[in-house]
Amino acid sequence: MSYTPNPALDLVLERTIAVAPERVWAAWTEPELLMQWFTPAPWKTVAAELDLRPGGRCVTTMESPEGERYPNAGCYLAVEPNRLLVFTSALGEDYRPATPSNGADNMAFTARIEIEPARGKKRAGGAVGKPAFRSDARGAAIGALQIELRARP
Repeated sequence: MSYTPNPALDLVLERTIAVAPERVWAAWTEPELLMQWFTPAPWKTVAAELDLRPGGRCVTTMESPEGERYPNAGCYLAVEPNRLLVFTSALGEDYRPATPSNGADNMAFTARIEIEPARGKKRAGGAVGKPAFRSDARGAAIGALQIELRARP
């Protein structure tokens, strides 16, 4: 199934990182790694529950500098190790309809993370289905991912 982002609705963030696809995949799918980079400072990710299967539950909990916690729950739509990860906040575990409650005006979103080789390096890209993510925060998180991957052997 091919995917073409809609520039009126989708925000596409892309970085080329000189690491193996397995390391990028691990950064997105291992809770202890995801919590290190997923939320831009001064916020932090304090919990991650990742059931990596189509229909599996995914929950990340972000914490504000004031200590307020914002859980973001959703469901994985596609899981193709080292290549593709798609998740949404519009559905709960096992594809049950859900109403997001994430502290961002409860905005539903879908994220598509594609990992593929690019010119001798590895490319990690993503698209989210709402223009409200057009901010430096998401770009900062992807930048933090890039820094984290470069720092690890």
